[in-house]
Amino acid sequence: MSSDSEMAIFGEAAPYLRKSEKERIEAQNKPFDAKTSVFVVHAKESYVKSTITSRESGKVTVKTEGGEIFSMNPPKYDKIEDMAMMTHLH
Repeated sequence: MSSDSEMAIFGEAAPYLRKSEKERIEAQNKPFDAKTSVFVVHAKESYVKSTITSRESGKVTVKTEGGEIFSMNPPKYDKIEDMAMMTHLH
């Protein structure tokens, strides 16, 4: 994995290509529950991060507006270079 100094060659584009070392460490240490963290399809925002609050008889209740539900990857995968490492790929 490249360090922040190696990303300097990309200039102003660097923050859009990879999170800083500090942000990557924070994302790896952020609590994440793969069983309750999902994306919900949203008409204006495309997908919205959501949390499952209950599951009953094949129905799922989430904190955000309704829609089709997709599993969400942990924050440590944000801006990951190799998508094959992702748990969920949509």
